[in-house]
Amino acid sequence: MANVRTRRITTSHGDINVCLSSGDGLPVVLLHGSGSSVAVFARQFEHPMADRTRLVALDLPGHGASSNAHDPAKSYSLRGYAEVVGEVLDALGIHRAAFFGWSLGGHVAMELLASHTVVAGLMVTGAPPVQLGPLGLLRGFCTHWDLLLASKENFSEKDAKRFETLCFGDHADPAFARALIRADGRVRKYFFRSMMRGEGADELAAISQTDVPIAMVNGANEPFARLGYVSGVEYSNLWGGQCHVVAGAGHAPFWERADIFNILLDRFAHAVGRYEKARTFAAELEMRRVG
Repeated sequence: MANVRTRRITTSHGDINVCLSSGDGLPVVLLHGSGSSVAVFARQFEHPMADRTRLVALDLPGHGASSNAHDPAKSYSLRGYAEVVGEVLDALGIHRAAFFGWSLGGHVAMELLASHTVVAGLMVTGAPPVQLGPLGLLRGFCTHWDLLLASKENFSEKDAKRFETLCFGDHADPAFARALIRADGRVRKYFFRSMMRGEGADELAAISQTDVPIAMVNGANEPFARLGYVSGVEYSNLWGGQCHVVAGAGHAPFWERADIFNILLDRFAHAVGRYEKARTFAAELEMRRVG
């Protein structure tokens, strides 16, 4: 198992808890979903790729061991969370990285793709690329009462148990329930509001215009995102030429079927690393030509 260390980084939005593996390859940034924490990525940090790749996972403000946001209305939004990630990576000296974003973290990663040069490749789970606003959300997400939990500020015990089951099925670790209880419920209210109001980048435009590799990996039993919608999106550089669906998994295939998911993530990180080397080489050749 890779050596894992933690750091606490102060940002303009709050103090952020960060976990880093000992690998020295192209960094892979892991962004968790609403009500979760870095604990959901335990099976990625336990995988041999953590020895080869610098895994970086952070608790977003209002989650895990990070502080609640100084200004919740500002920070608990697509733009706010993207700013947090950018500040953390700047503090770590990371200028290019592959990203894996799950659920809320997937939307934050797509916001970064549209607004920041740090994204060298992007894998997304449980977050359909949408045009923000009511119509776009209706197209990308399944419409059922359970979806309302994602925007509910105060959870009853029944709500928390239902949300945990939707996210992890019957395979949740006790740490996940503790993270959900700890999470600042205002995140759900403000983040959902920012998406409904369209306060962020056009995710469809971002993934259809980028030249970086994009990977879509979802569980076959995904409860929130419409898999038909996800597979029908026009991607400019879809890794492997297909959207990957993991059998026997729901919203969190990286946890439920880590045996399959980790192979995909490891291969994707390797592919992005090769892509970055080719990109850098081409840029150097162009500079020499112009010079």
